[in-house]
Amino acid sequence: MPYLTGLGAQYGLATNFDAVTHPSLPNYLAVWSGSTQGVTDDGTYNLSANNLSKQMQDAGLSWRAFQQNYPSGAGCHTGSSYSGLVDGWGVSGTYARKHDPPMSFTLNGGANCADILPLAAYSGAANLIFVTPNLCNDAHDCSLGTADSFLRAFLPVVFADPNWAHTLLIVSFDEGTTNTGGGGHIYTMVARQGLSGVTSATPHNHYSVTRTVEDLFGLGCLLSSCSAVPLTEFLP
Repeated sequence: MPYLTGLGAQYGLATNFDAVTHPSLPNYLAVWSGSTQGVTDDGTYNLSANNLSKQMQDAGLSWRAFQQNYPSGAGCHTGSSYSGLVDGWGVSGTYARKHDPPMSFTLNGGANCADILPLAAYSGAANLIFVTPNLCNDAHDCSLGTADSFLRAFLPVVFADPNWAHTLLIVSFDEGTTNTGGGGHIYTMVARQGLSGVTSATPHNHYSVTRTVEDLFGLGCLLSSCSAVPLTEFLP
């Protein structure tokens, strides 16, 4: 993925970043709630635990989850998947609920389903934004080249947004191919305006992302995020 690795060299690279576990879903739950919530599969769950959606809302802050190929105009789509045409950037593919962590907290966890939108609706105006490509553009069903092409098309939109001047961008993956750190090593690029060529070998994992968000917005820590090491070396 030359485009992504080029951004890692240009901005920042966390070289010692591990996923928490296998398979996909519990890693997404870890990022969004500071815990895997005891989930060990990619099933459908409606959880009541505290989470970043509720934390942000309670603090009067905004959040959005832009989920590629999430069905537009469908209200709160709680199905496990949905396939559609090209949604914004890249190629057509399938939305997967297992890659949409706020959805697990919409029924009982306080997350507002209206804040989950198709990627074509992308705007950088919210305080916290979580973007998931479809199953082709994230290299789950298609090639790494397809995923890199998606990033090459989409990320310039982020960089050109007026909010880029005060944005921290993290591009990562849900799980690796080994059990290192619980879920394997994963490539993680960090970017912001003014960051240049920073490489860090500090141990990090998905809980580090949670903790970084909480620290940036002055939120309380959630479960395992309380002991996580935030990505402070990439901050101003």
